[in-house]
Amino acid sequence: MLIALVILCLTLTAYLTEQYLVLPRTSSGGVEQQRFRTLHEGIIISIPIILLTTALKLFQRWIKDNERILELKNIALTMELNELKNQINPHFLFNSLNNVKALIRKNPEKATETILKLSDFLRYLLYENNEDKTSLASEIKFISNFLNLEEIRREKFSIQIIAEIENVTLNSIKVPPNLFTTFVENAVKHSRLEDDIQTFVKIRFYLQDDELYFICRNSKTQTPINIKHCGLGLKNISRRLKLLYADTYDLKIESDENVYNVKLKIPLR
Repeated sequence: MLIALVILCLTLTAYLTEQYLVLPRTSSGGVEQQRFRTLHEGIIISIPIILLTTALKLFQRWIKDNERILELKNIALTMELNELKNQINPHFLFNSLNNVKALIRKNPEKATETILKLSDFLRYLLYENNEDKTSLASEIKFISNFLNLEEIRREKFSIQIIAEIENVTLNSIKVPPNLFTTFVENAVKHSRLEDDIQTFVKIRFYLQDDELYFICRNSKTQTPINIKHCGLGLKNISRRLKLLYADTYDLKIESDENVYNVKLKIPLR
């Protein structure tokens, strides 16, 4: 297309030059021959330049894409290791199993439900987490199981997950696994209050103009937490979003005295 456009421009230039510039009078055959020679020389000069610059541009793009893919793989691997250390640690499993043990005596039905949630939670991390893309429905189910297990462990802790999307669409939308997990983990950490106060985590998903919106709000702790790990997680997820979506995503994090709010917008492609 570029070569065809150059030929068209050269032809048009030769025509305009002949029509509107004063040229030495020659026979009509001489004018035609001169025009053809000028056009032929222009094409011979232009095509190698176009091919060379296009090849250089494509080579630069190839190098840039390879570096981007490699960095994305390294960050994904680092995040996976951090998640395994932060989420599936012995302390978390120990507390979950102790809660199940207590529920078996008090409420066997709820204990069975808790075991199923823990099973789904571990299955997602061990199997679906290895894929490049997973359904939004699976991601939401994983987040729900994680928060439900946390709700069992803590008193006066409420959760709310709203997906304003039809079930068929939820299964058809594909997102990178654990794309929202860091934000949910931070929400849980920030919402841990020492005082006897009701805490919450509220999550909302919705679609607008072929873009997926994720909003996470949580009550904010008044006591210091380990900012080092939270900051590192947010830094990694921000870089991962940059590599995955370049400049097509939007992330806003707001915090006031009582509420911590995260709003993420990503394109669906």
